[in-house]
Amino acid sequence: MNDISEAELFAEWTARERNAFFSSLTIKEQQEFFHRWHFWARPGQRPPAGDWSIWLIMAGRGFGKTRAGAEWVRQIAEGDGSARFALVGANYAETRTVMVEGESGLLSIAPPDQRPAWEPSLKRLTWENGAQAHLYSAAEPEGLRGPQHSHAWCDEIAKWMNNAGQAEAAWDNLKMGLRLGFRPQLVATTTPRPVALVRALVNADGVVIARGRTQDNDLHLPVAFLTTMEADYRGTRLGRQELDGELIEDVEGALWTRAMIEGCRVGVNAVRVEPRRDTGAGSNRSLDFARDEREAGLVRVVIGVDPPASKTGDACGIIVAGLGADGKAYVLADCSVDKASPETWARKVADAADRFDADRVIAEANQGGAMVKSVLHAAKISLPVKLVHAARGKVARAEPVAALYENDRVHHAGAFPQLEDEMCGLLIGGGYEGPGRSPDRADALDWALTELMLGNERVPRVR
Repeated sequence: MNDISEAELFAEWTARERNAFFSSLTIKEQQEFFHRWHFWARPGQRPPAGDWSIWLIMAGRGFGKTRAGAEWVRQIAEGDGSARFALVGANYAETRTVMVEGESGLLSIAPPDQRPAWEPSLKRLTWENGAQAHLYSAAEPEGLRGPQHSHAWCDEIAKWMNNAGQAEAAWDNLKMGLRLGFRPQLVATTTPRPVALVRALVNADGVVIARGRTQDNDLHLPVAFLTTMEADYRGTRLGRQELDGELIEDVEGALWTRAMIEGCRVGVNAVRVEPRRDTGAGSNRSLDFARDEREAGLVRVVIGVDPPASKTGDACGIIVAGLGADGKAYVLADCSVDKASPETWARKVADAADRFDADRVIAEANQGGAMVKSVLHAAKISLPVKLVHAARGKVARAEPVAALYENDRVHHAGAFPQLEDEMCGLLIGGGYEGPGRSPDRADALDWALTELMLGNERVPRVR
């Protein structure tokens, strides 16, 4: 109940109930109703409770960040004639066209009889009670040196230019000028990007952070837009950043970078795995390459498995990969399962083997080789299992696999966010700084790709 807005509850009323409600209101009350922000706002768009100084709204596109920032300014300005606001955008043009004149800007959201006077030449908004807001550009930080304010709204701070330190200088000058009133406050709205200013705010003490996804605002966004965004970007780094509002950073010294993985991605629909029919020796699997309208047969499909040490321990990494006739490997699926019993993860492996018609399962045997093999065979007696023993650490095993990515010899057929997060947490020379205690998915990937690309077995090929 606390995760939805009053408007979303209102939308569940019948049309008859809504019509009866509106009919009971006067014309003035109806106009006021449509401008009552507390009714329309979702919880993530409402100012946090308590005594706070900085409120960071870091969310996906279309979440309603700008509207939340503008409504916060409006609420304070209409109630406090002594309020003095700084409105700061990436440049003057964006400050004006988005924060003031835009569809969710201060002029658009205000009731007609309470709209502030707008003086573009002075870069100033003035409310009837005397409250004022002045426009600034983050690209010109010296403009914020000297003026004093009681409140500030900064929009899209991740876009602020910082090639010569302008963004950080603008932020510092702004904060030093927040010295009017009893409790100066600052709201920053942005789509996340791992720039210095955003990283500093996320890690700073006393910053209240609101997060959200594009999908959270589905009642006010076109269905066609949401469907297209989901189909094209779900799980990709761009989608996680721009739609899900995640702050995705590269770990310094990692074996894989986000850019490297994005460069090897062929898209969710660019590669389609066709089930192999039982038509004898001539049957094969095929990959449909939509980009260049060519087909490359899969000559092998294997499943890498990193079994957990215990039922309550780490995840069981289960990664499906195939070798194409073009000599490249394709990561096809992440079927990993968290905190599962041996019977459960073994069944997941068997199901993946059936689904992709796998030639072999490559399973690490360090956690009890005989047990691993017997569990897998109990799930499916005909499952072809090859046990491998880890003579080196996870990072050492991952290094030659990462080199395959650098040489454009591996592609991801779609997006695998959890796997890719683990890959980007493995550090050159040892160490792991990714999610969870152990890179189980990444380890399973290494076993699969080592078997396909770095093993001794050779597959005949026709030149």
